[in-house]
Amino acid sequence: MKRSERVEIIIKRLEEIYPETPIPLDHKNDFTLLVAVALSAQSTDKKVNELTKNLFKVSPTAEKMYKLGEKRIYDHIKQLGLAKTKARNIYNLSKIVFETYNNKIPKTFKELESLPGVGHKTASVVMSQAFGIPAFPVDTHIHRLSQRWGLSSGKNVKQTEYDLKKLFPRVLWNKLHLQMIFYGRDYCSARGCNGTNCKLCKELYPSRTKPVVCTKA
Repeated sequence: MKRSERVEIIIKRLEEIYPETPIPLDHKNDFTLLVAVALSAQSTDKKVNELTKNLFKVSPTAEKMYKLGEKRIYDHIKQLGLAKTKARNIYNLSKIVFETYNNKIPKTFKELESLPGVGHKTASVVMSQAFGIPAFPVDTHIHRLSQRWGLSSGKNVKQTEYDLKKLFPRVLWNKLHLQMIFYGRDYCSARGCNGTNCKLCKELYPSRTKPVVCTKA
């Protein structure tokens, strides 16, 4: 099967399984989405949603988050990995958004990635889900599936993103990255499938018998 044929099957099957793609991180506005995504690094969305519920009640804006202070931010998120670093980053980025951007998060990759604790993946999620600008954020699930489905060599996340953007229509990027994340969690997890178990892996590679060894993101 050609790669282009696999791409068409992936688009069709993911649309059948996930016609709707709600953002898995709970948020109240663009600012809280940015914070939630920044906090989700090396943490589960479920845990982030649990801990930000009260945080976003008291600090739904950059101004209120900044005025809450680093220590109190930490108190809300201390159960997360890297909590001290994340609390410091959230405090500092809130200060910048409040003082420099008039309490509104910037709408360019360059400006977002200049904020403390905001890397390319976080910026990509915000650009795609908050502003509707085409982007293809690559997390561990997408990185793994891209290798199992023969879409990318998996050398690194940057290469995977580049390869996926070449293969899939730009208009699909924002929805497709969420569909792939959902499928990776529900059907083709790191332990639950090795490239030969789930329905989509079997459809894409019906003759495959050996497990696919994936490089980590």
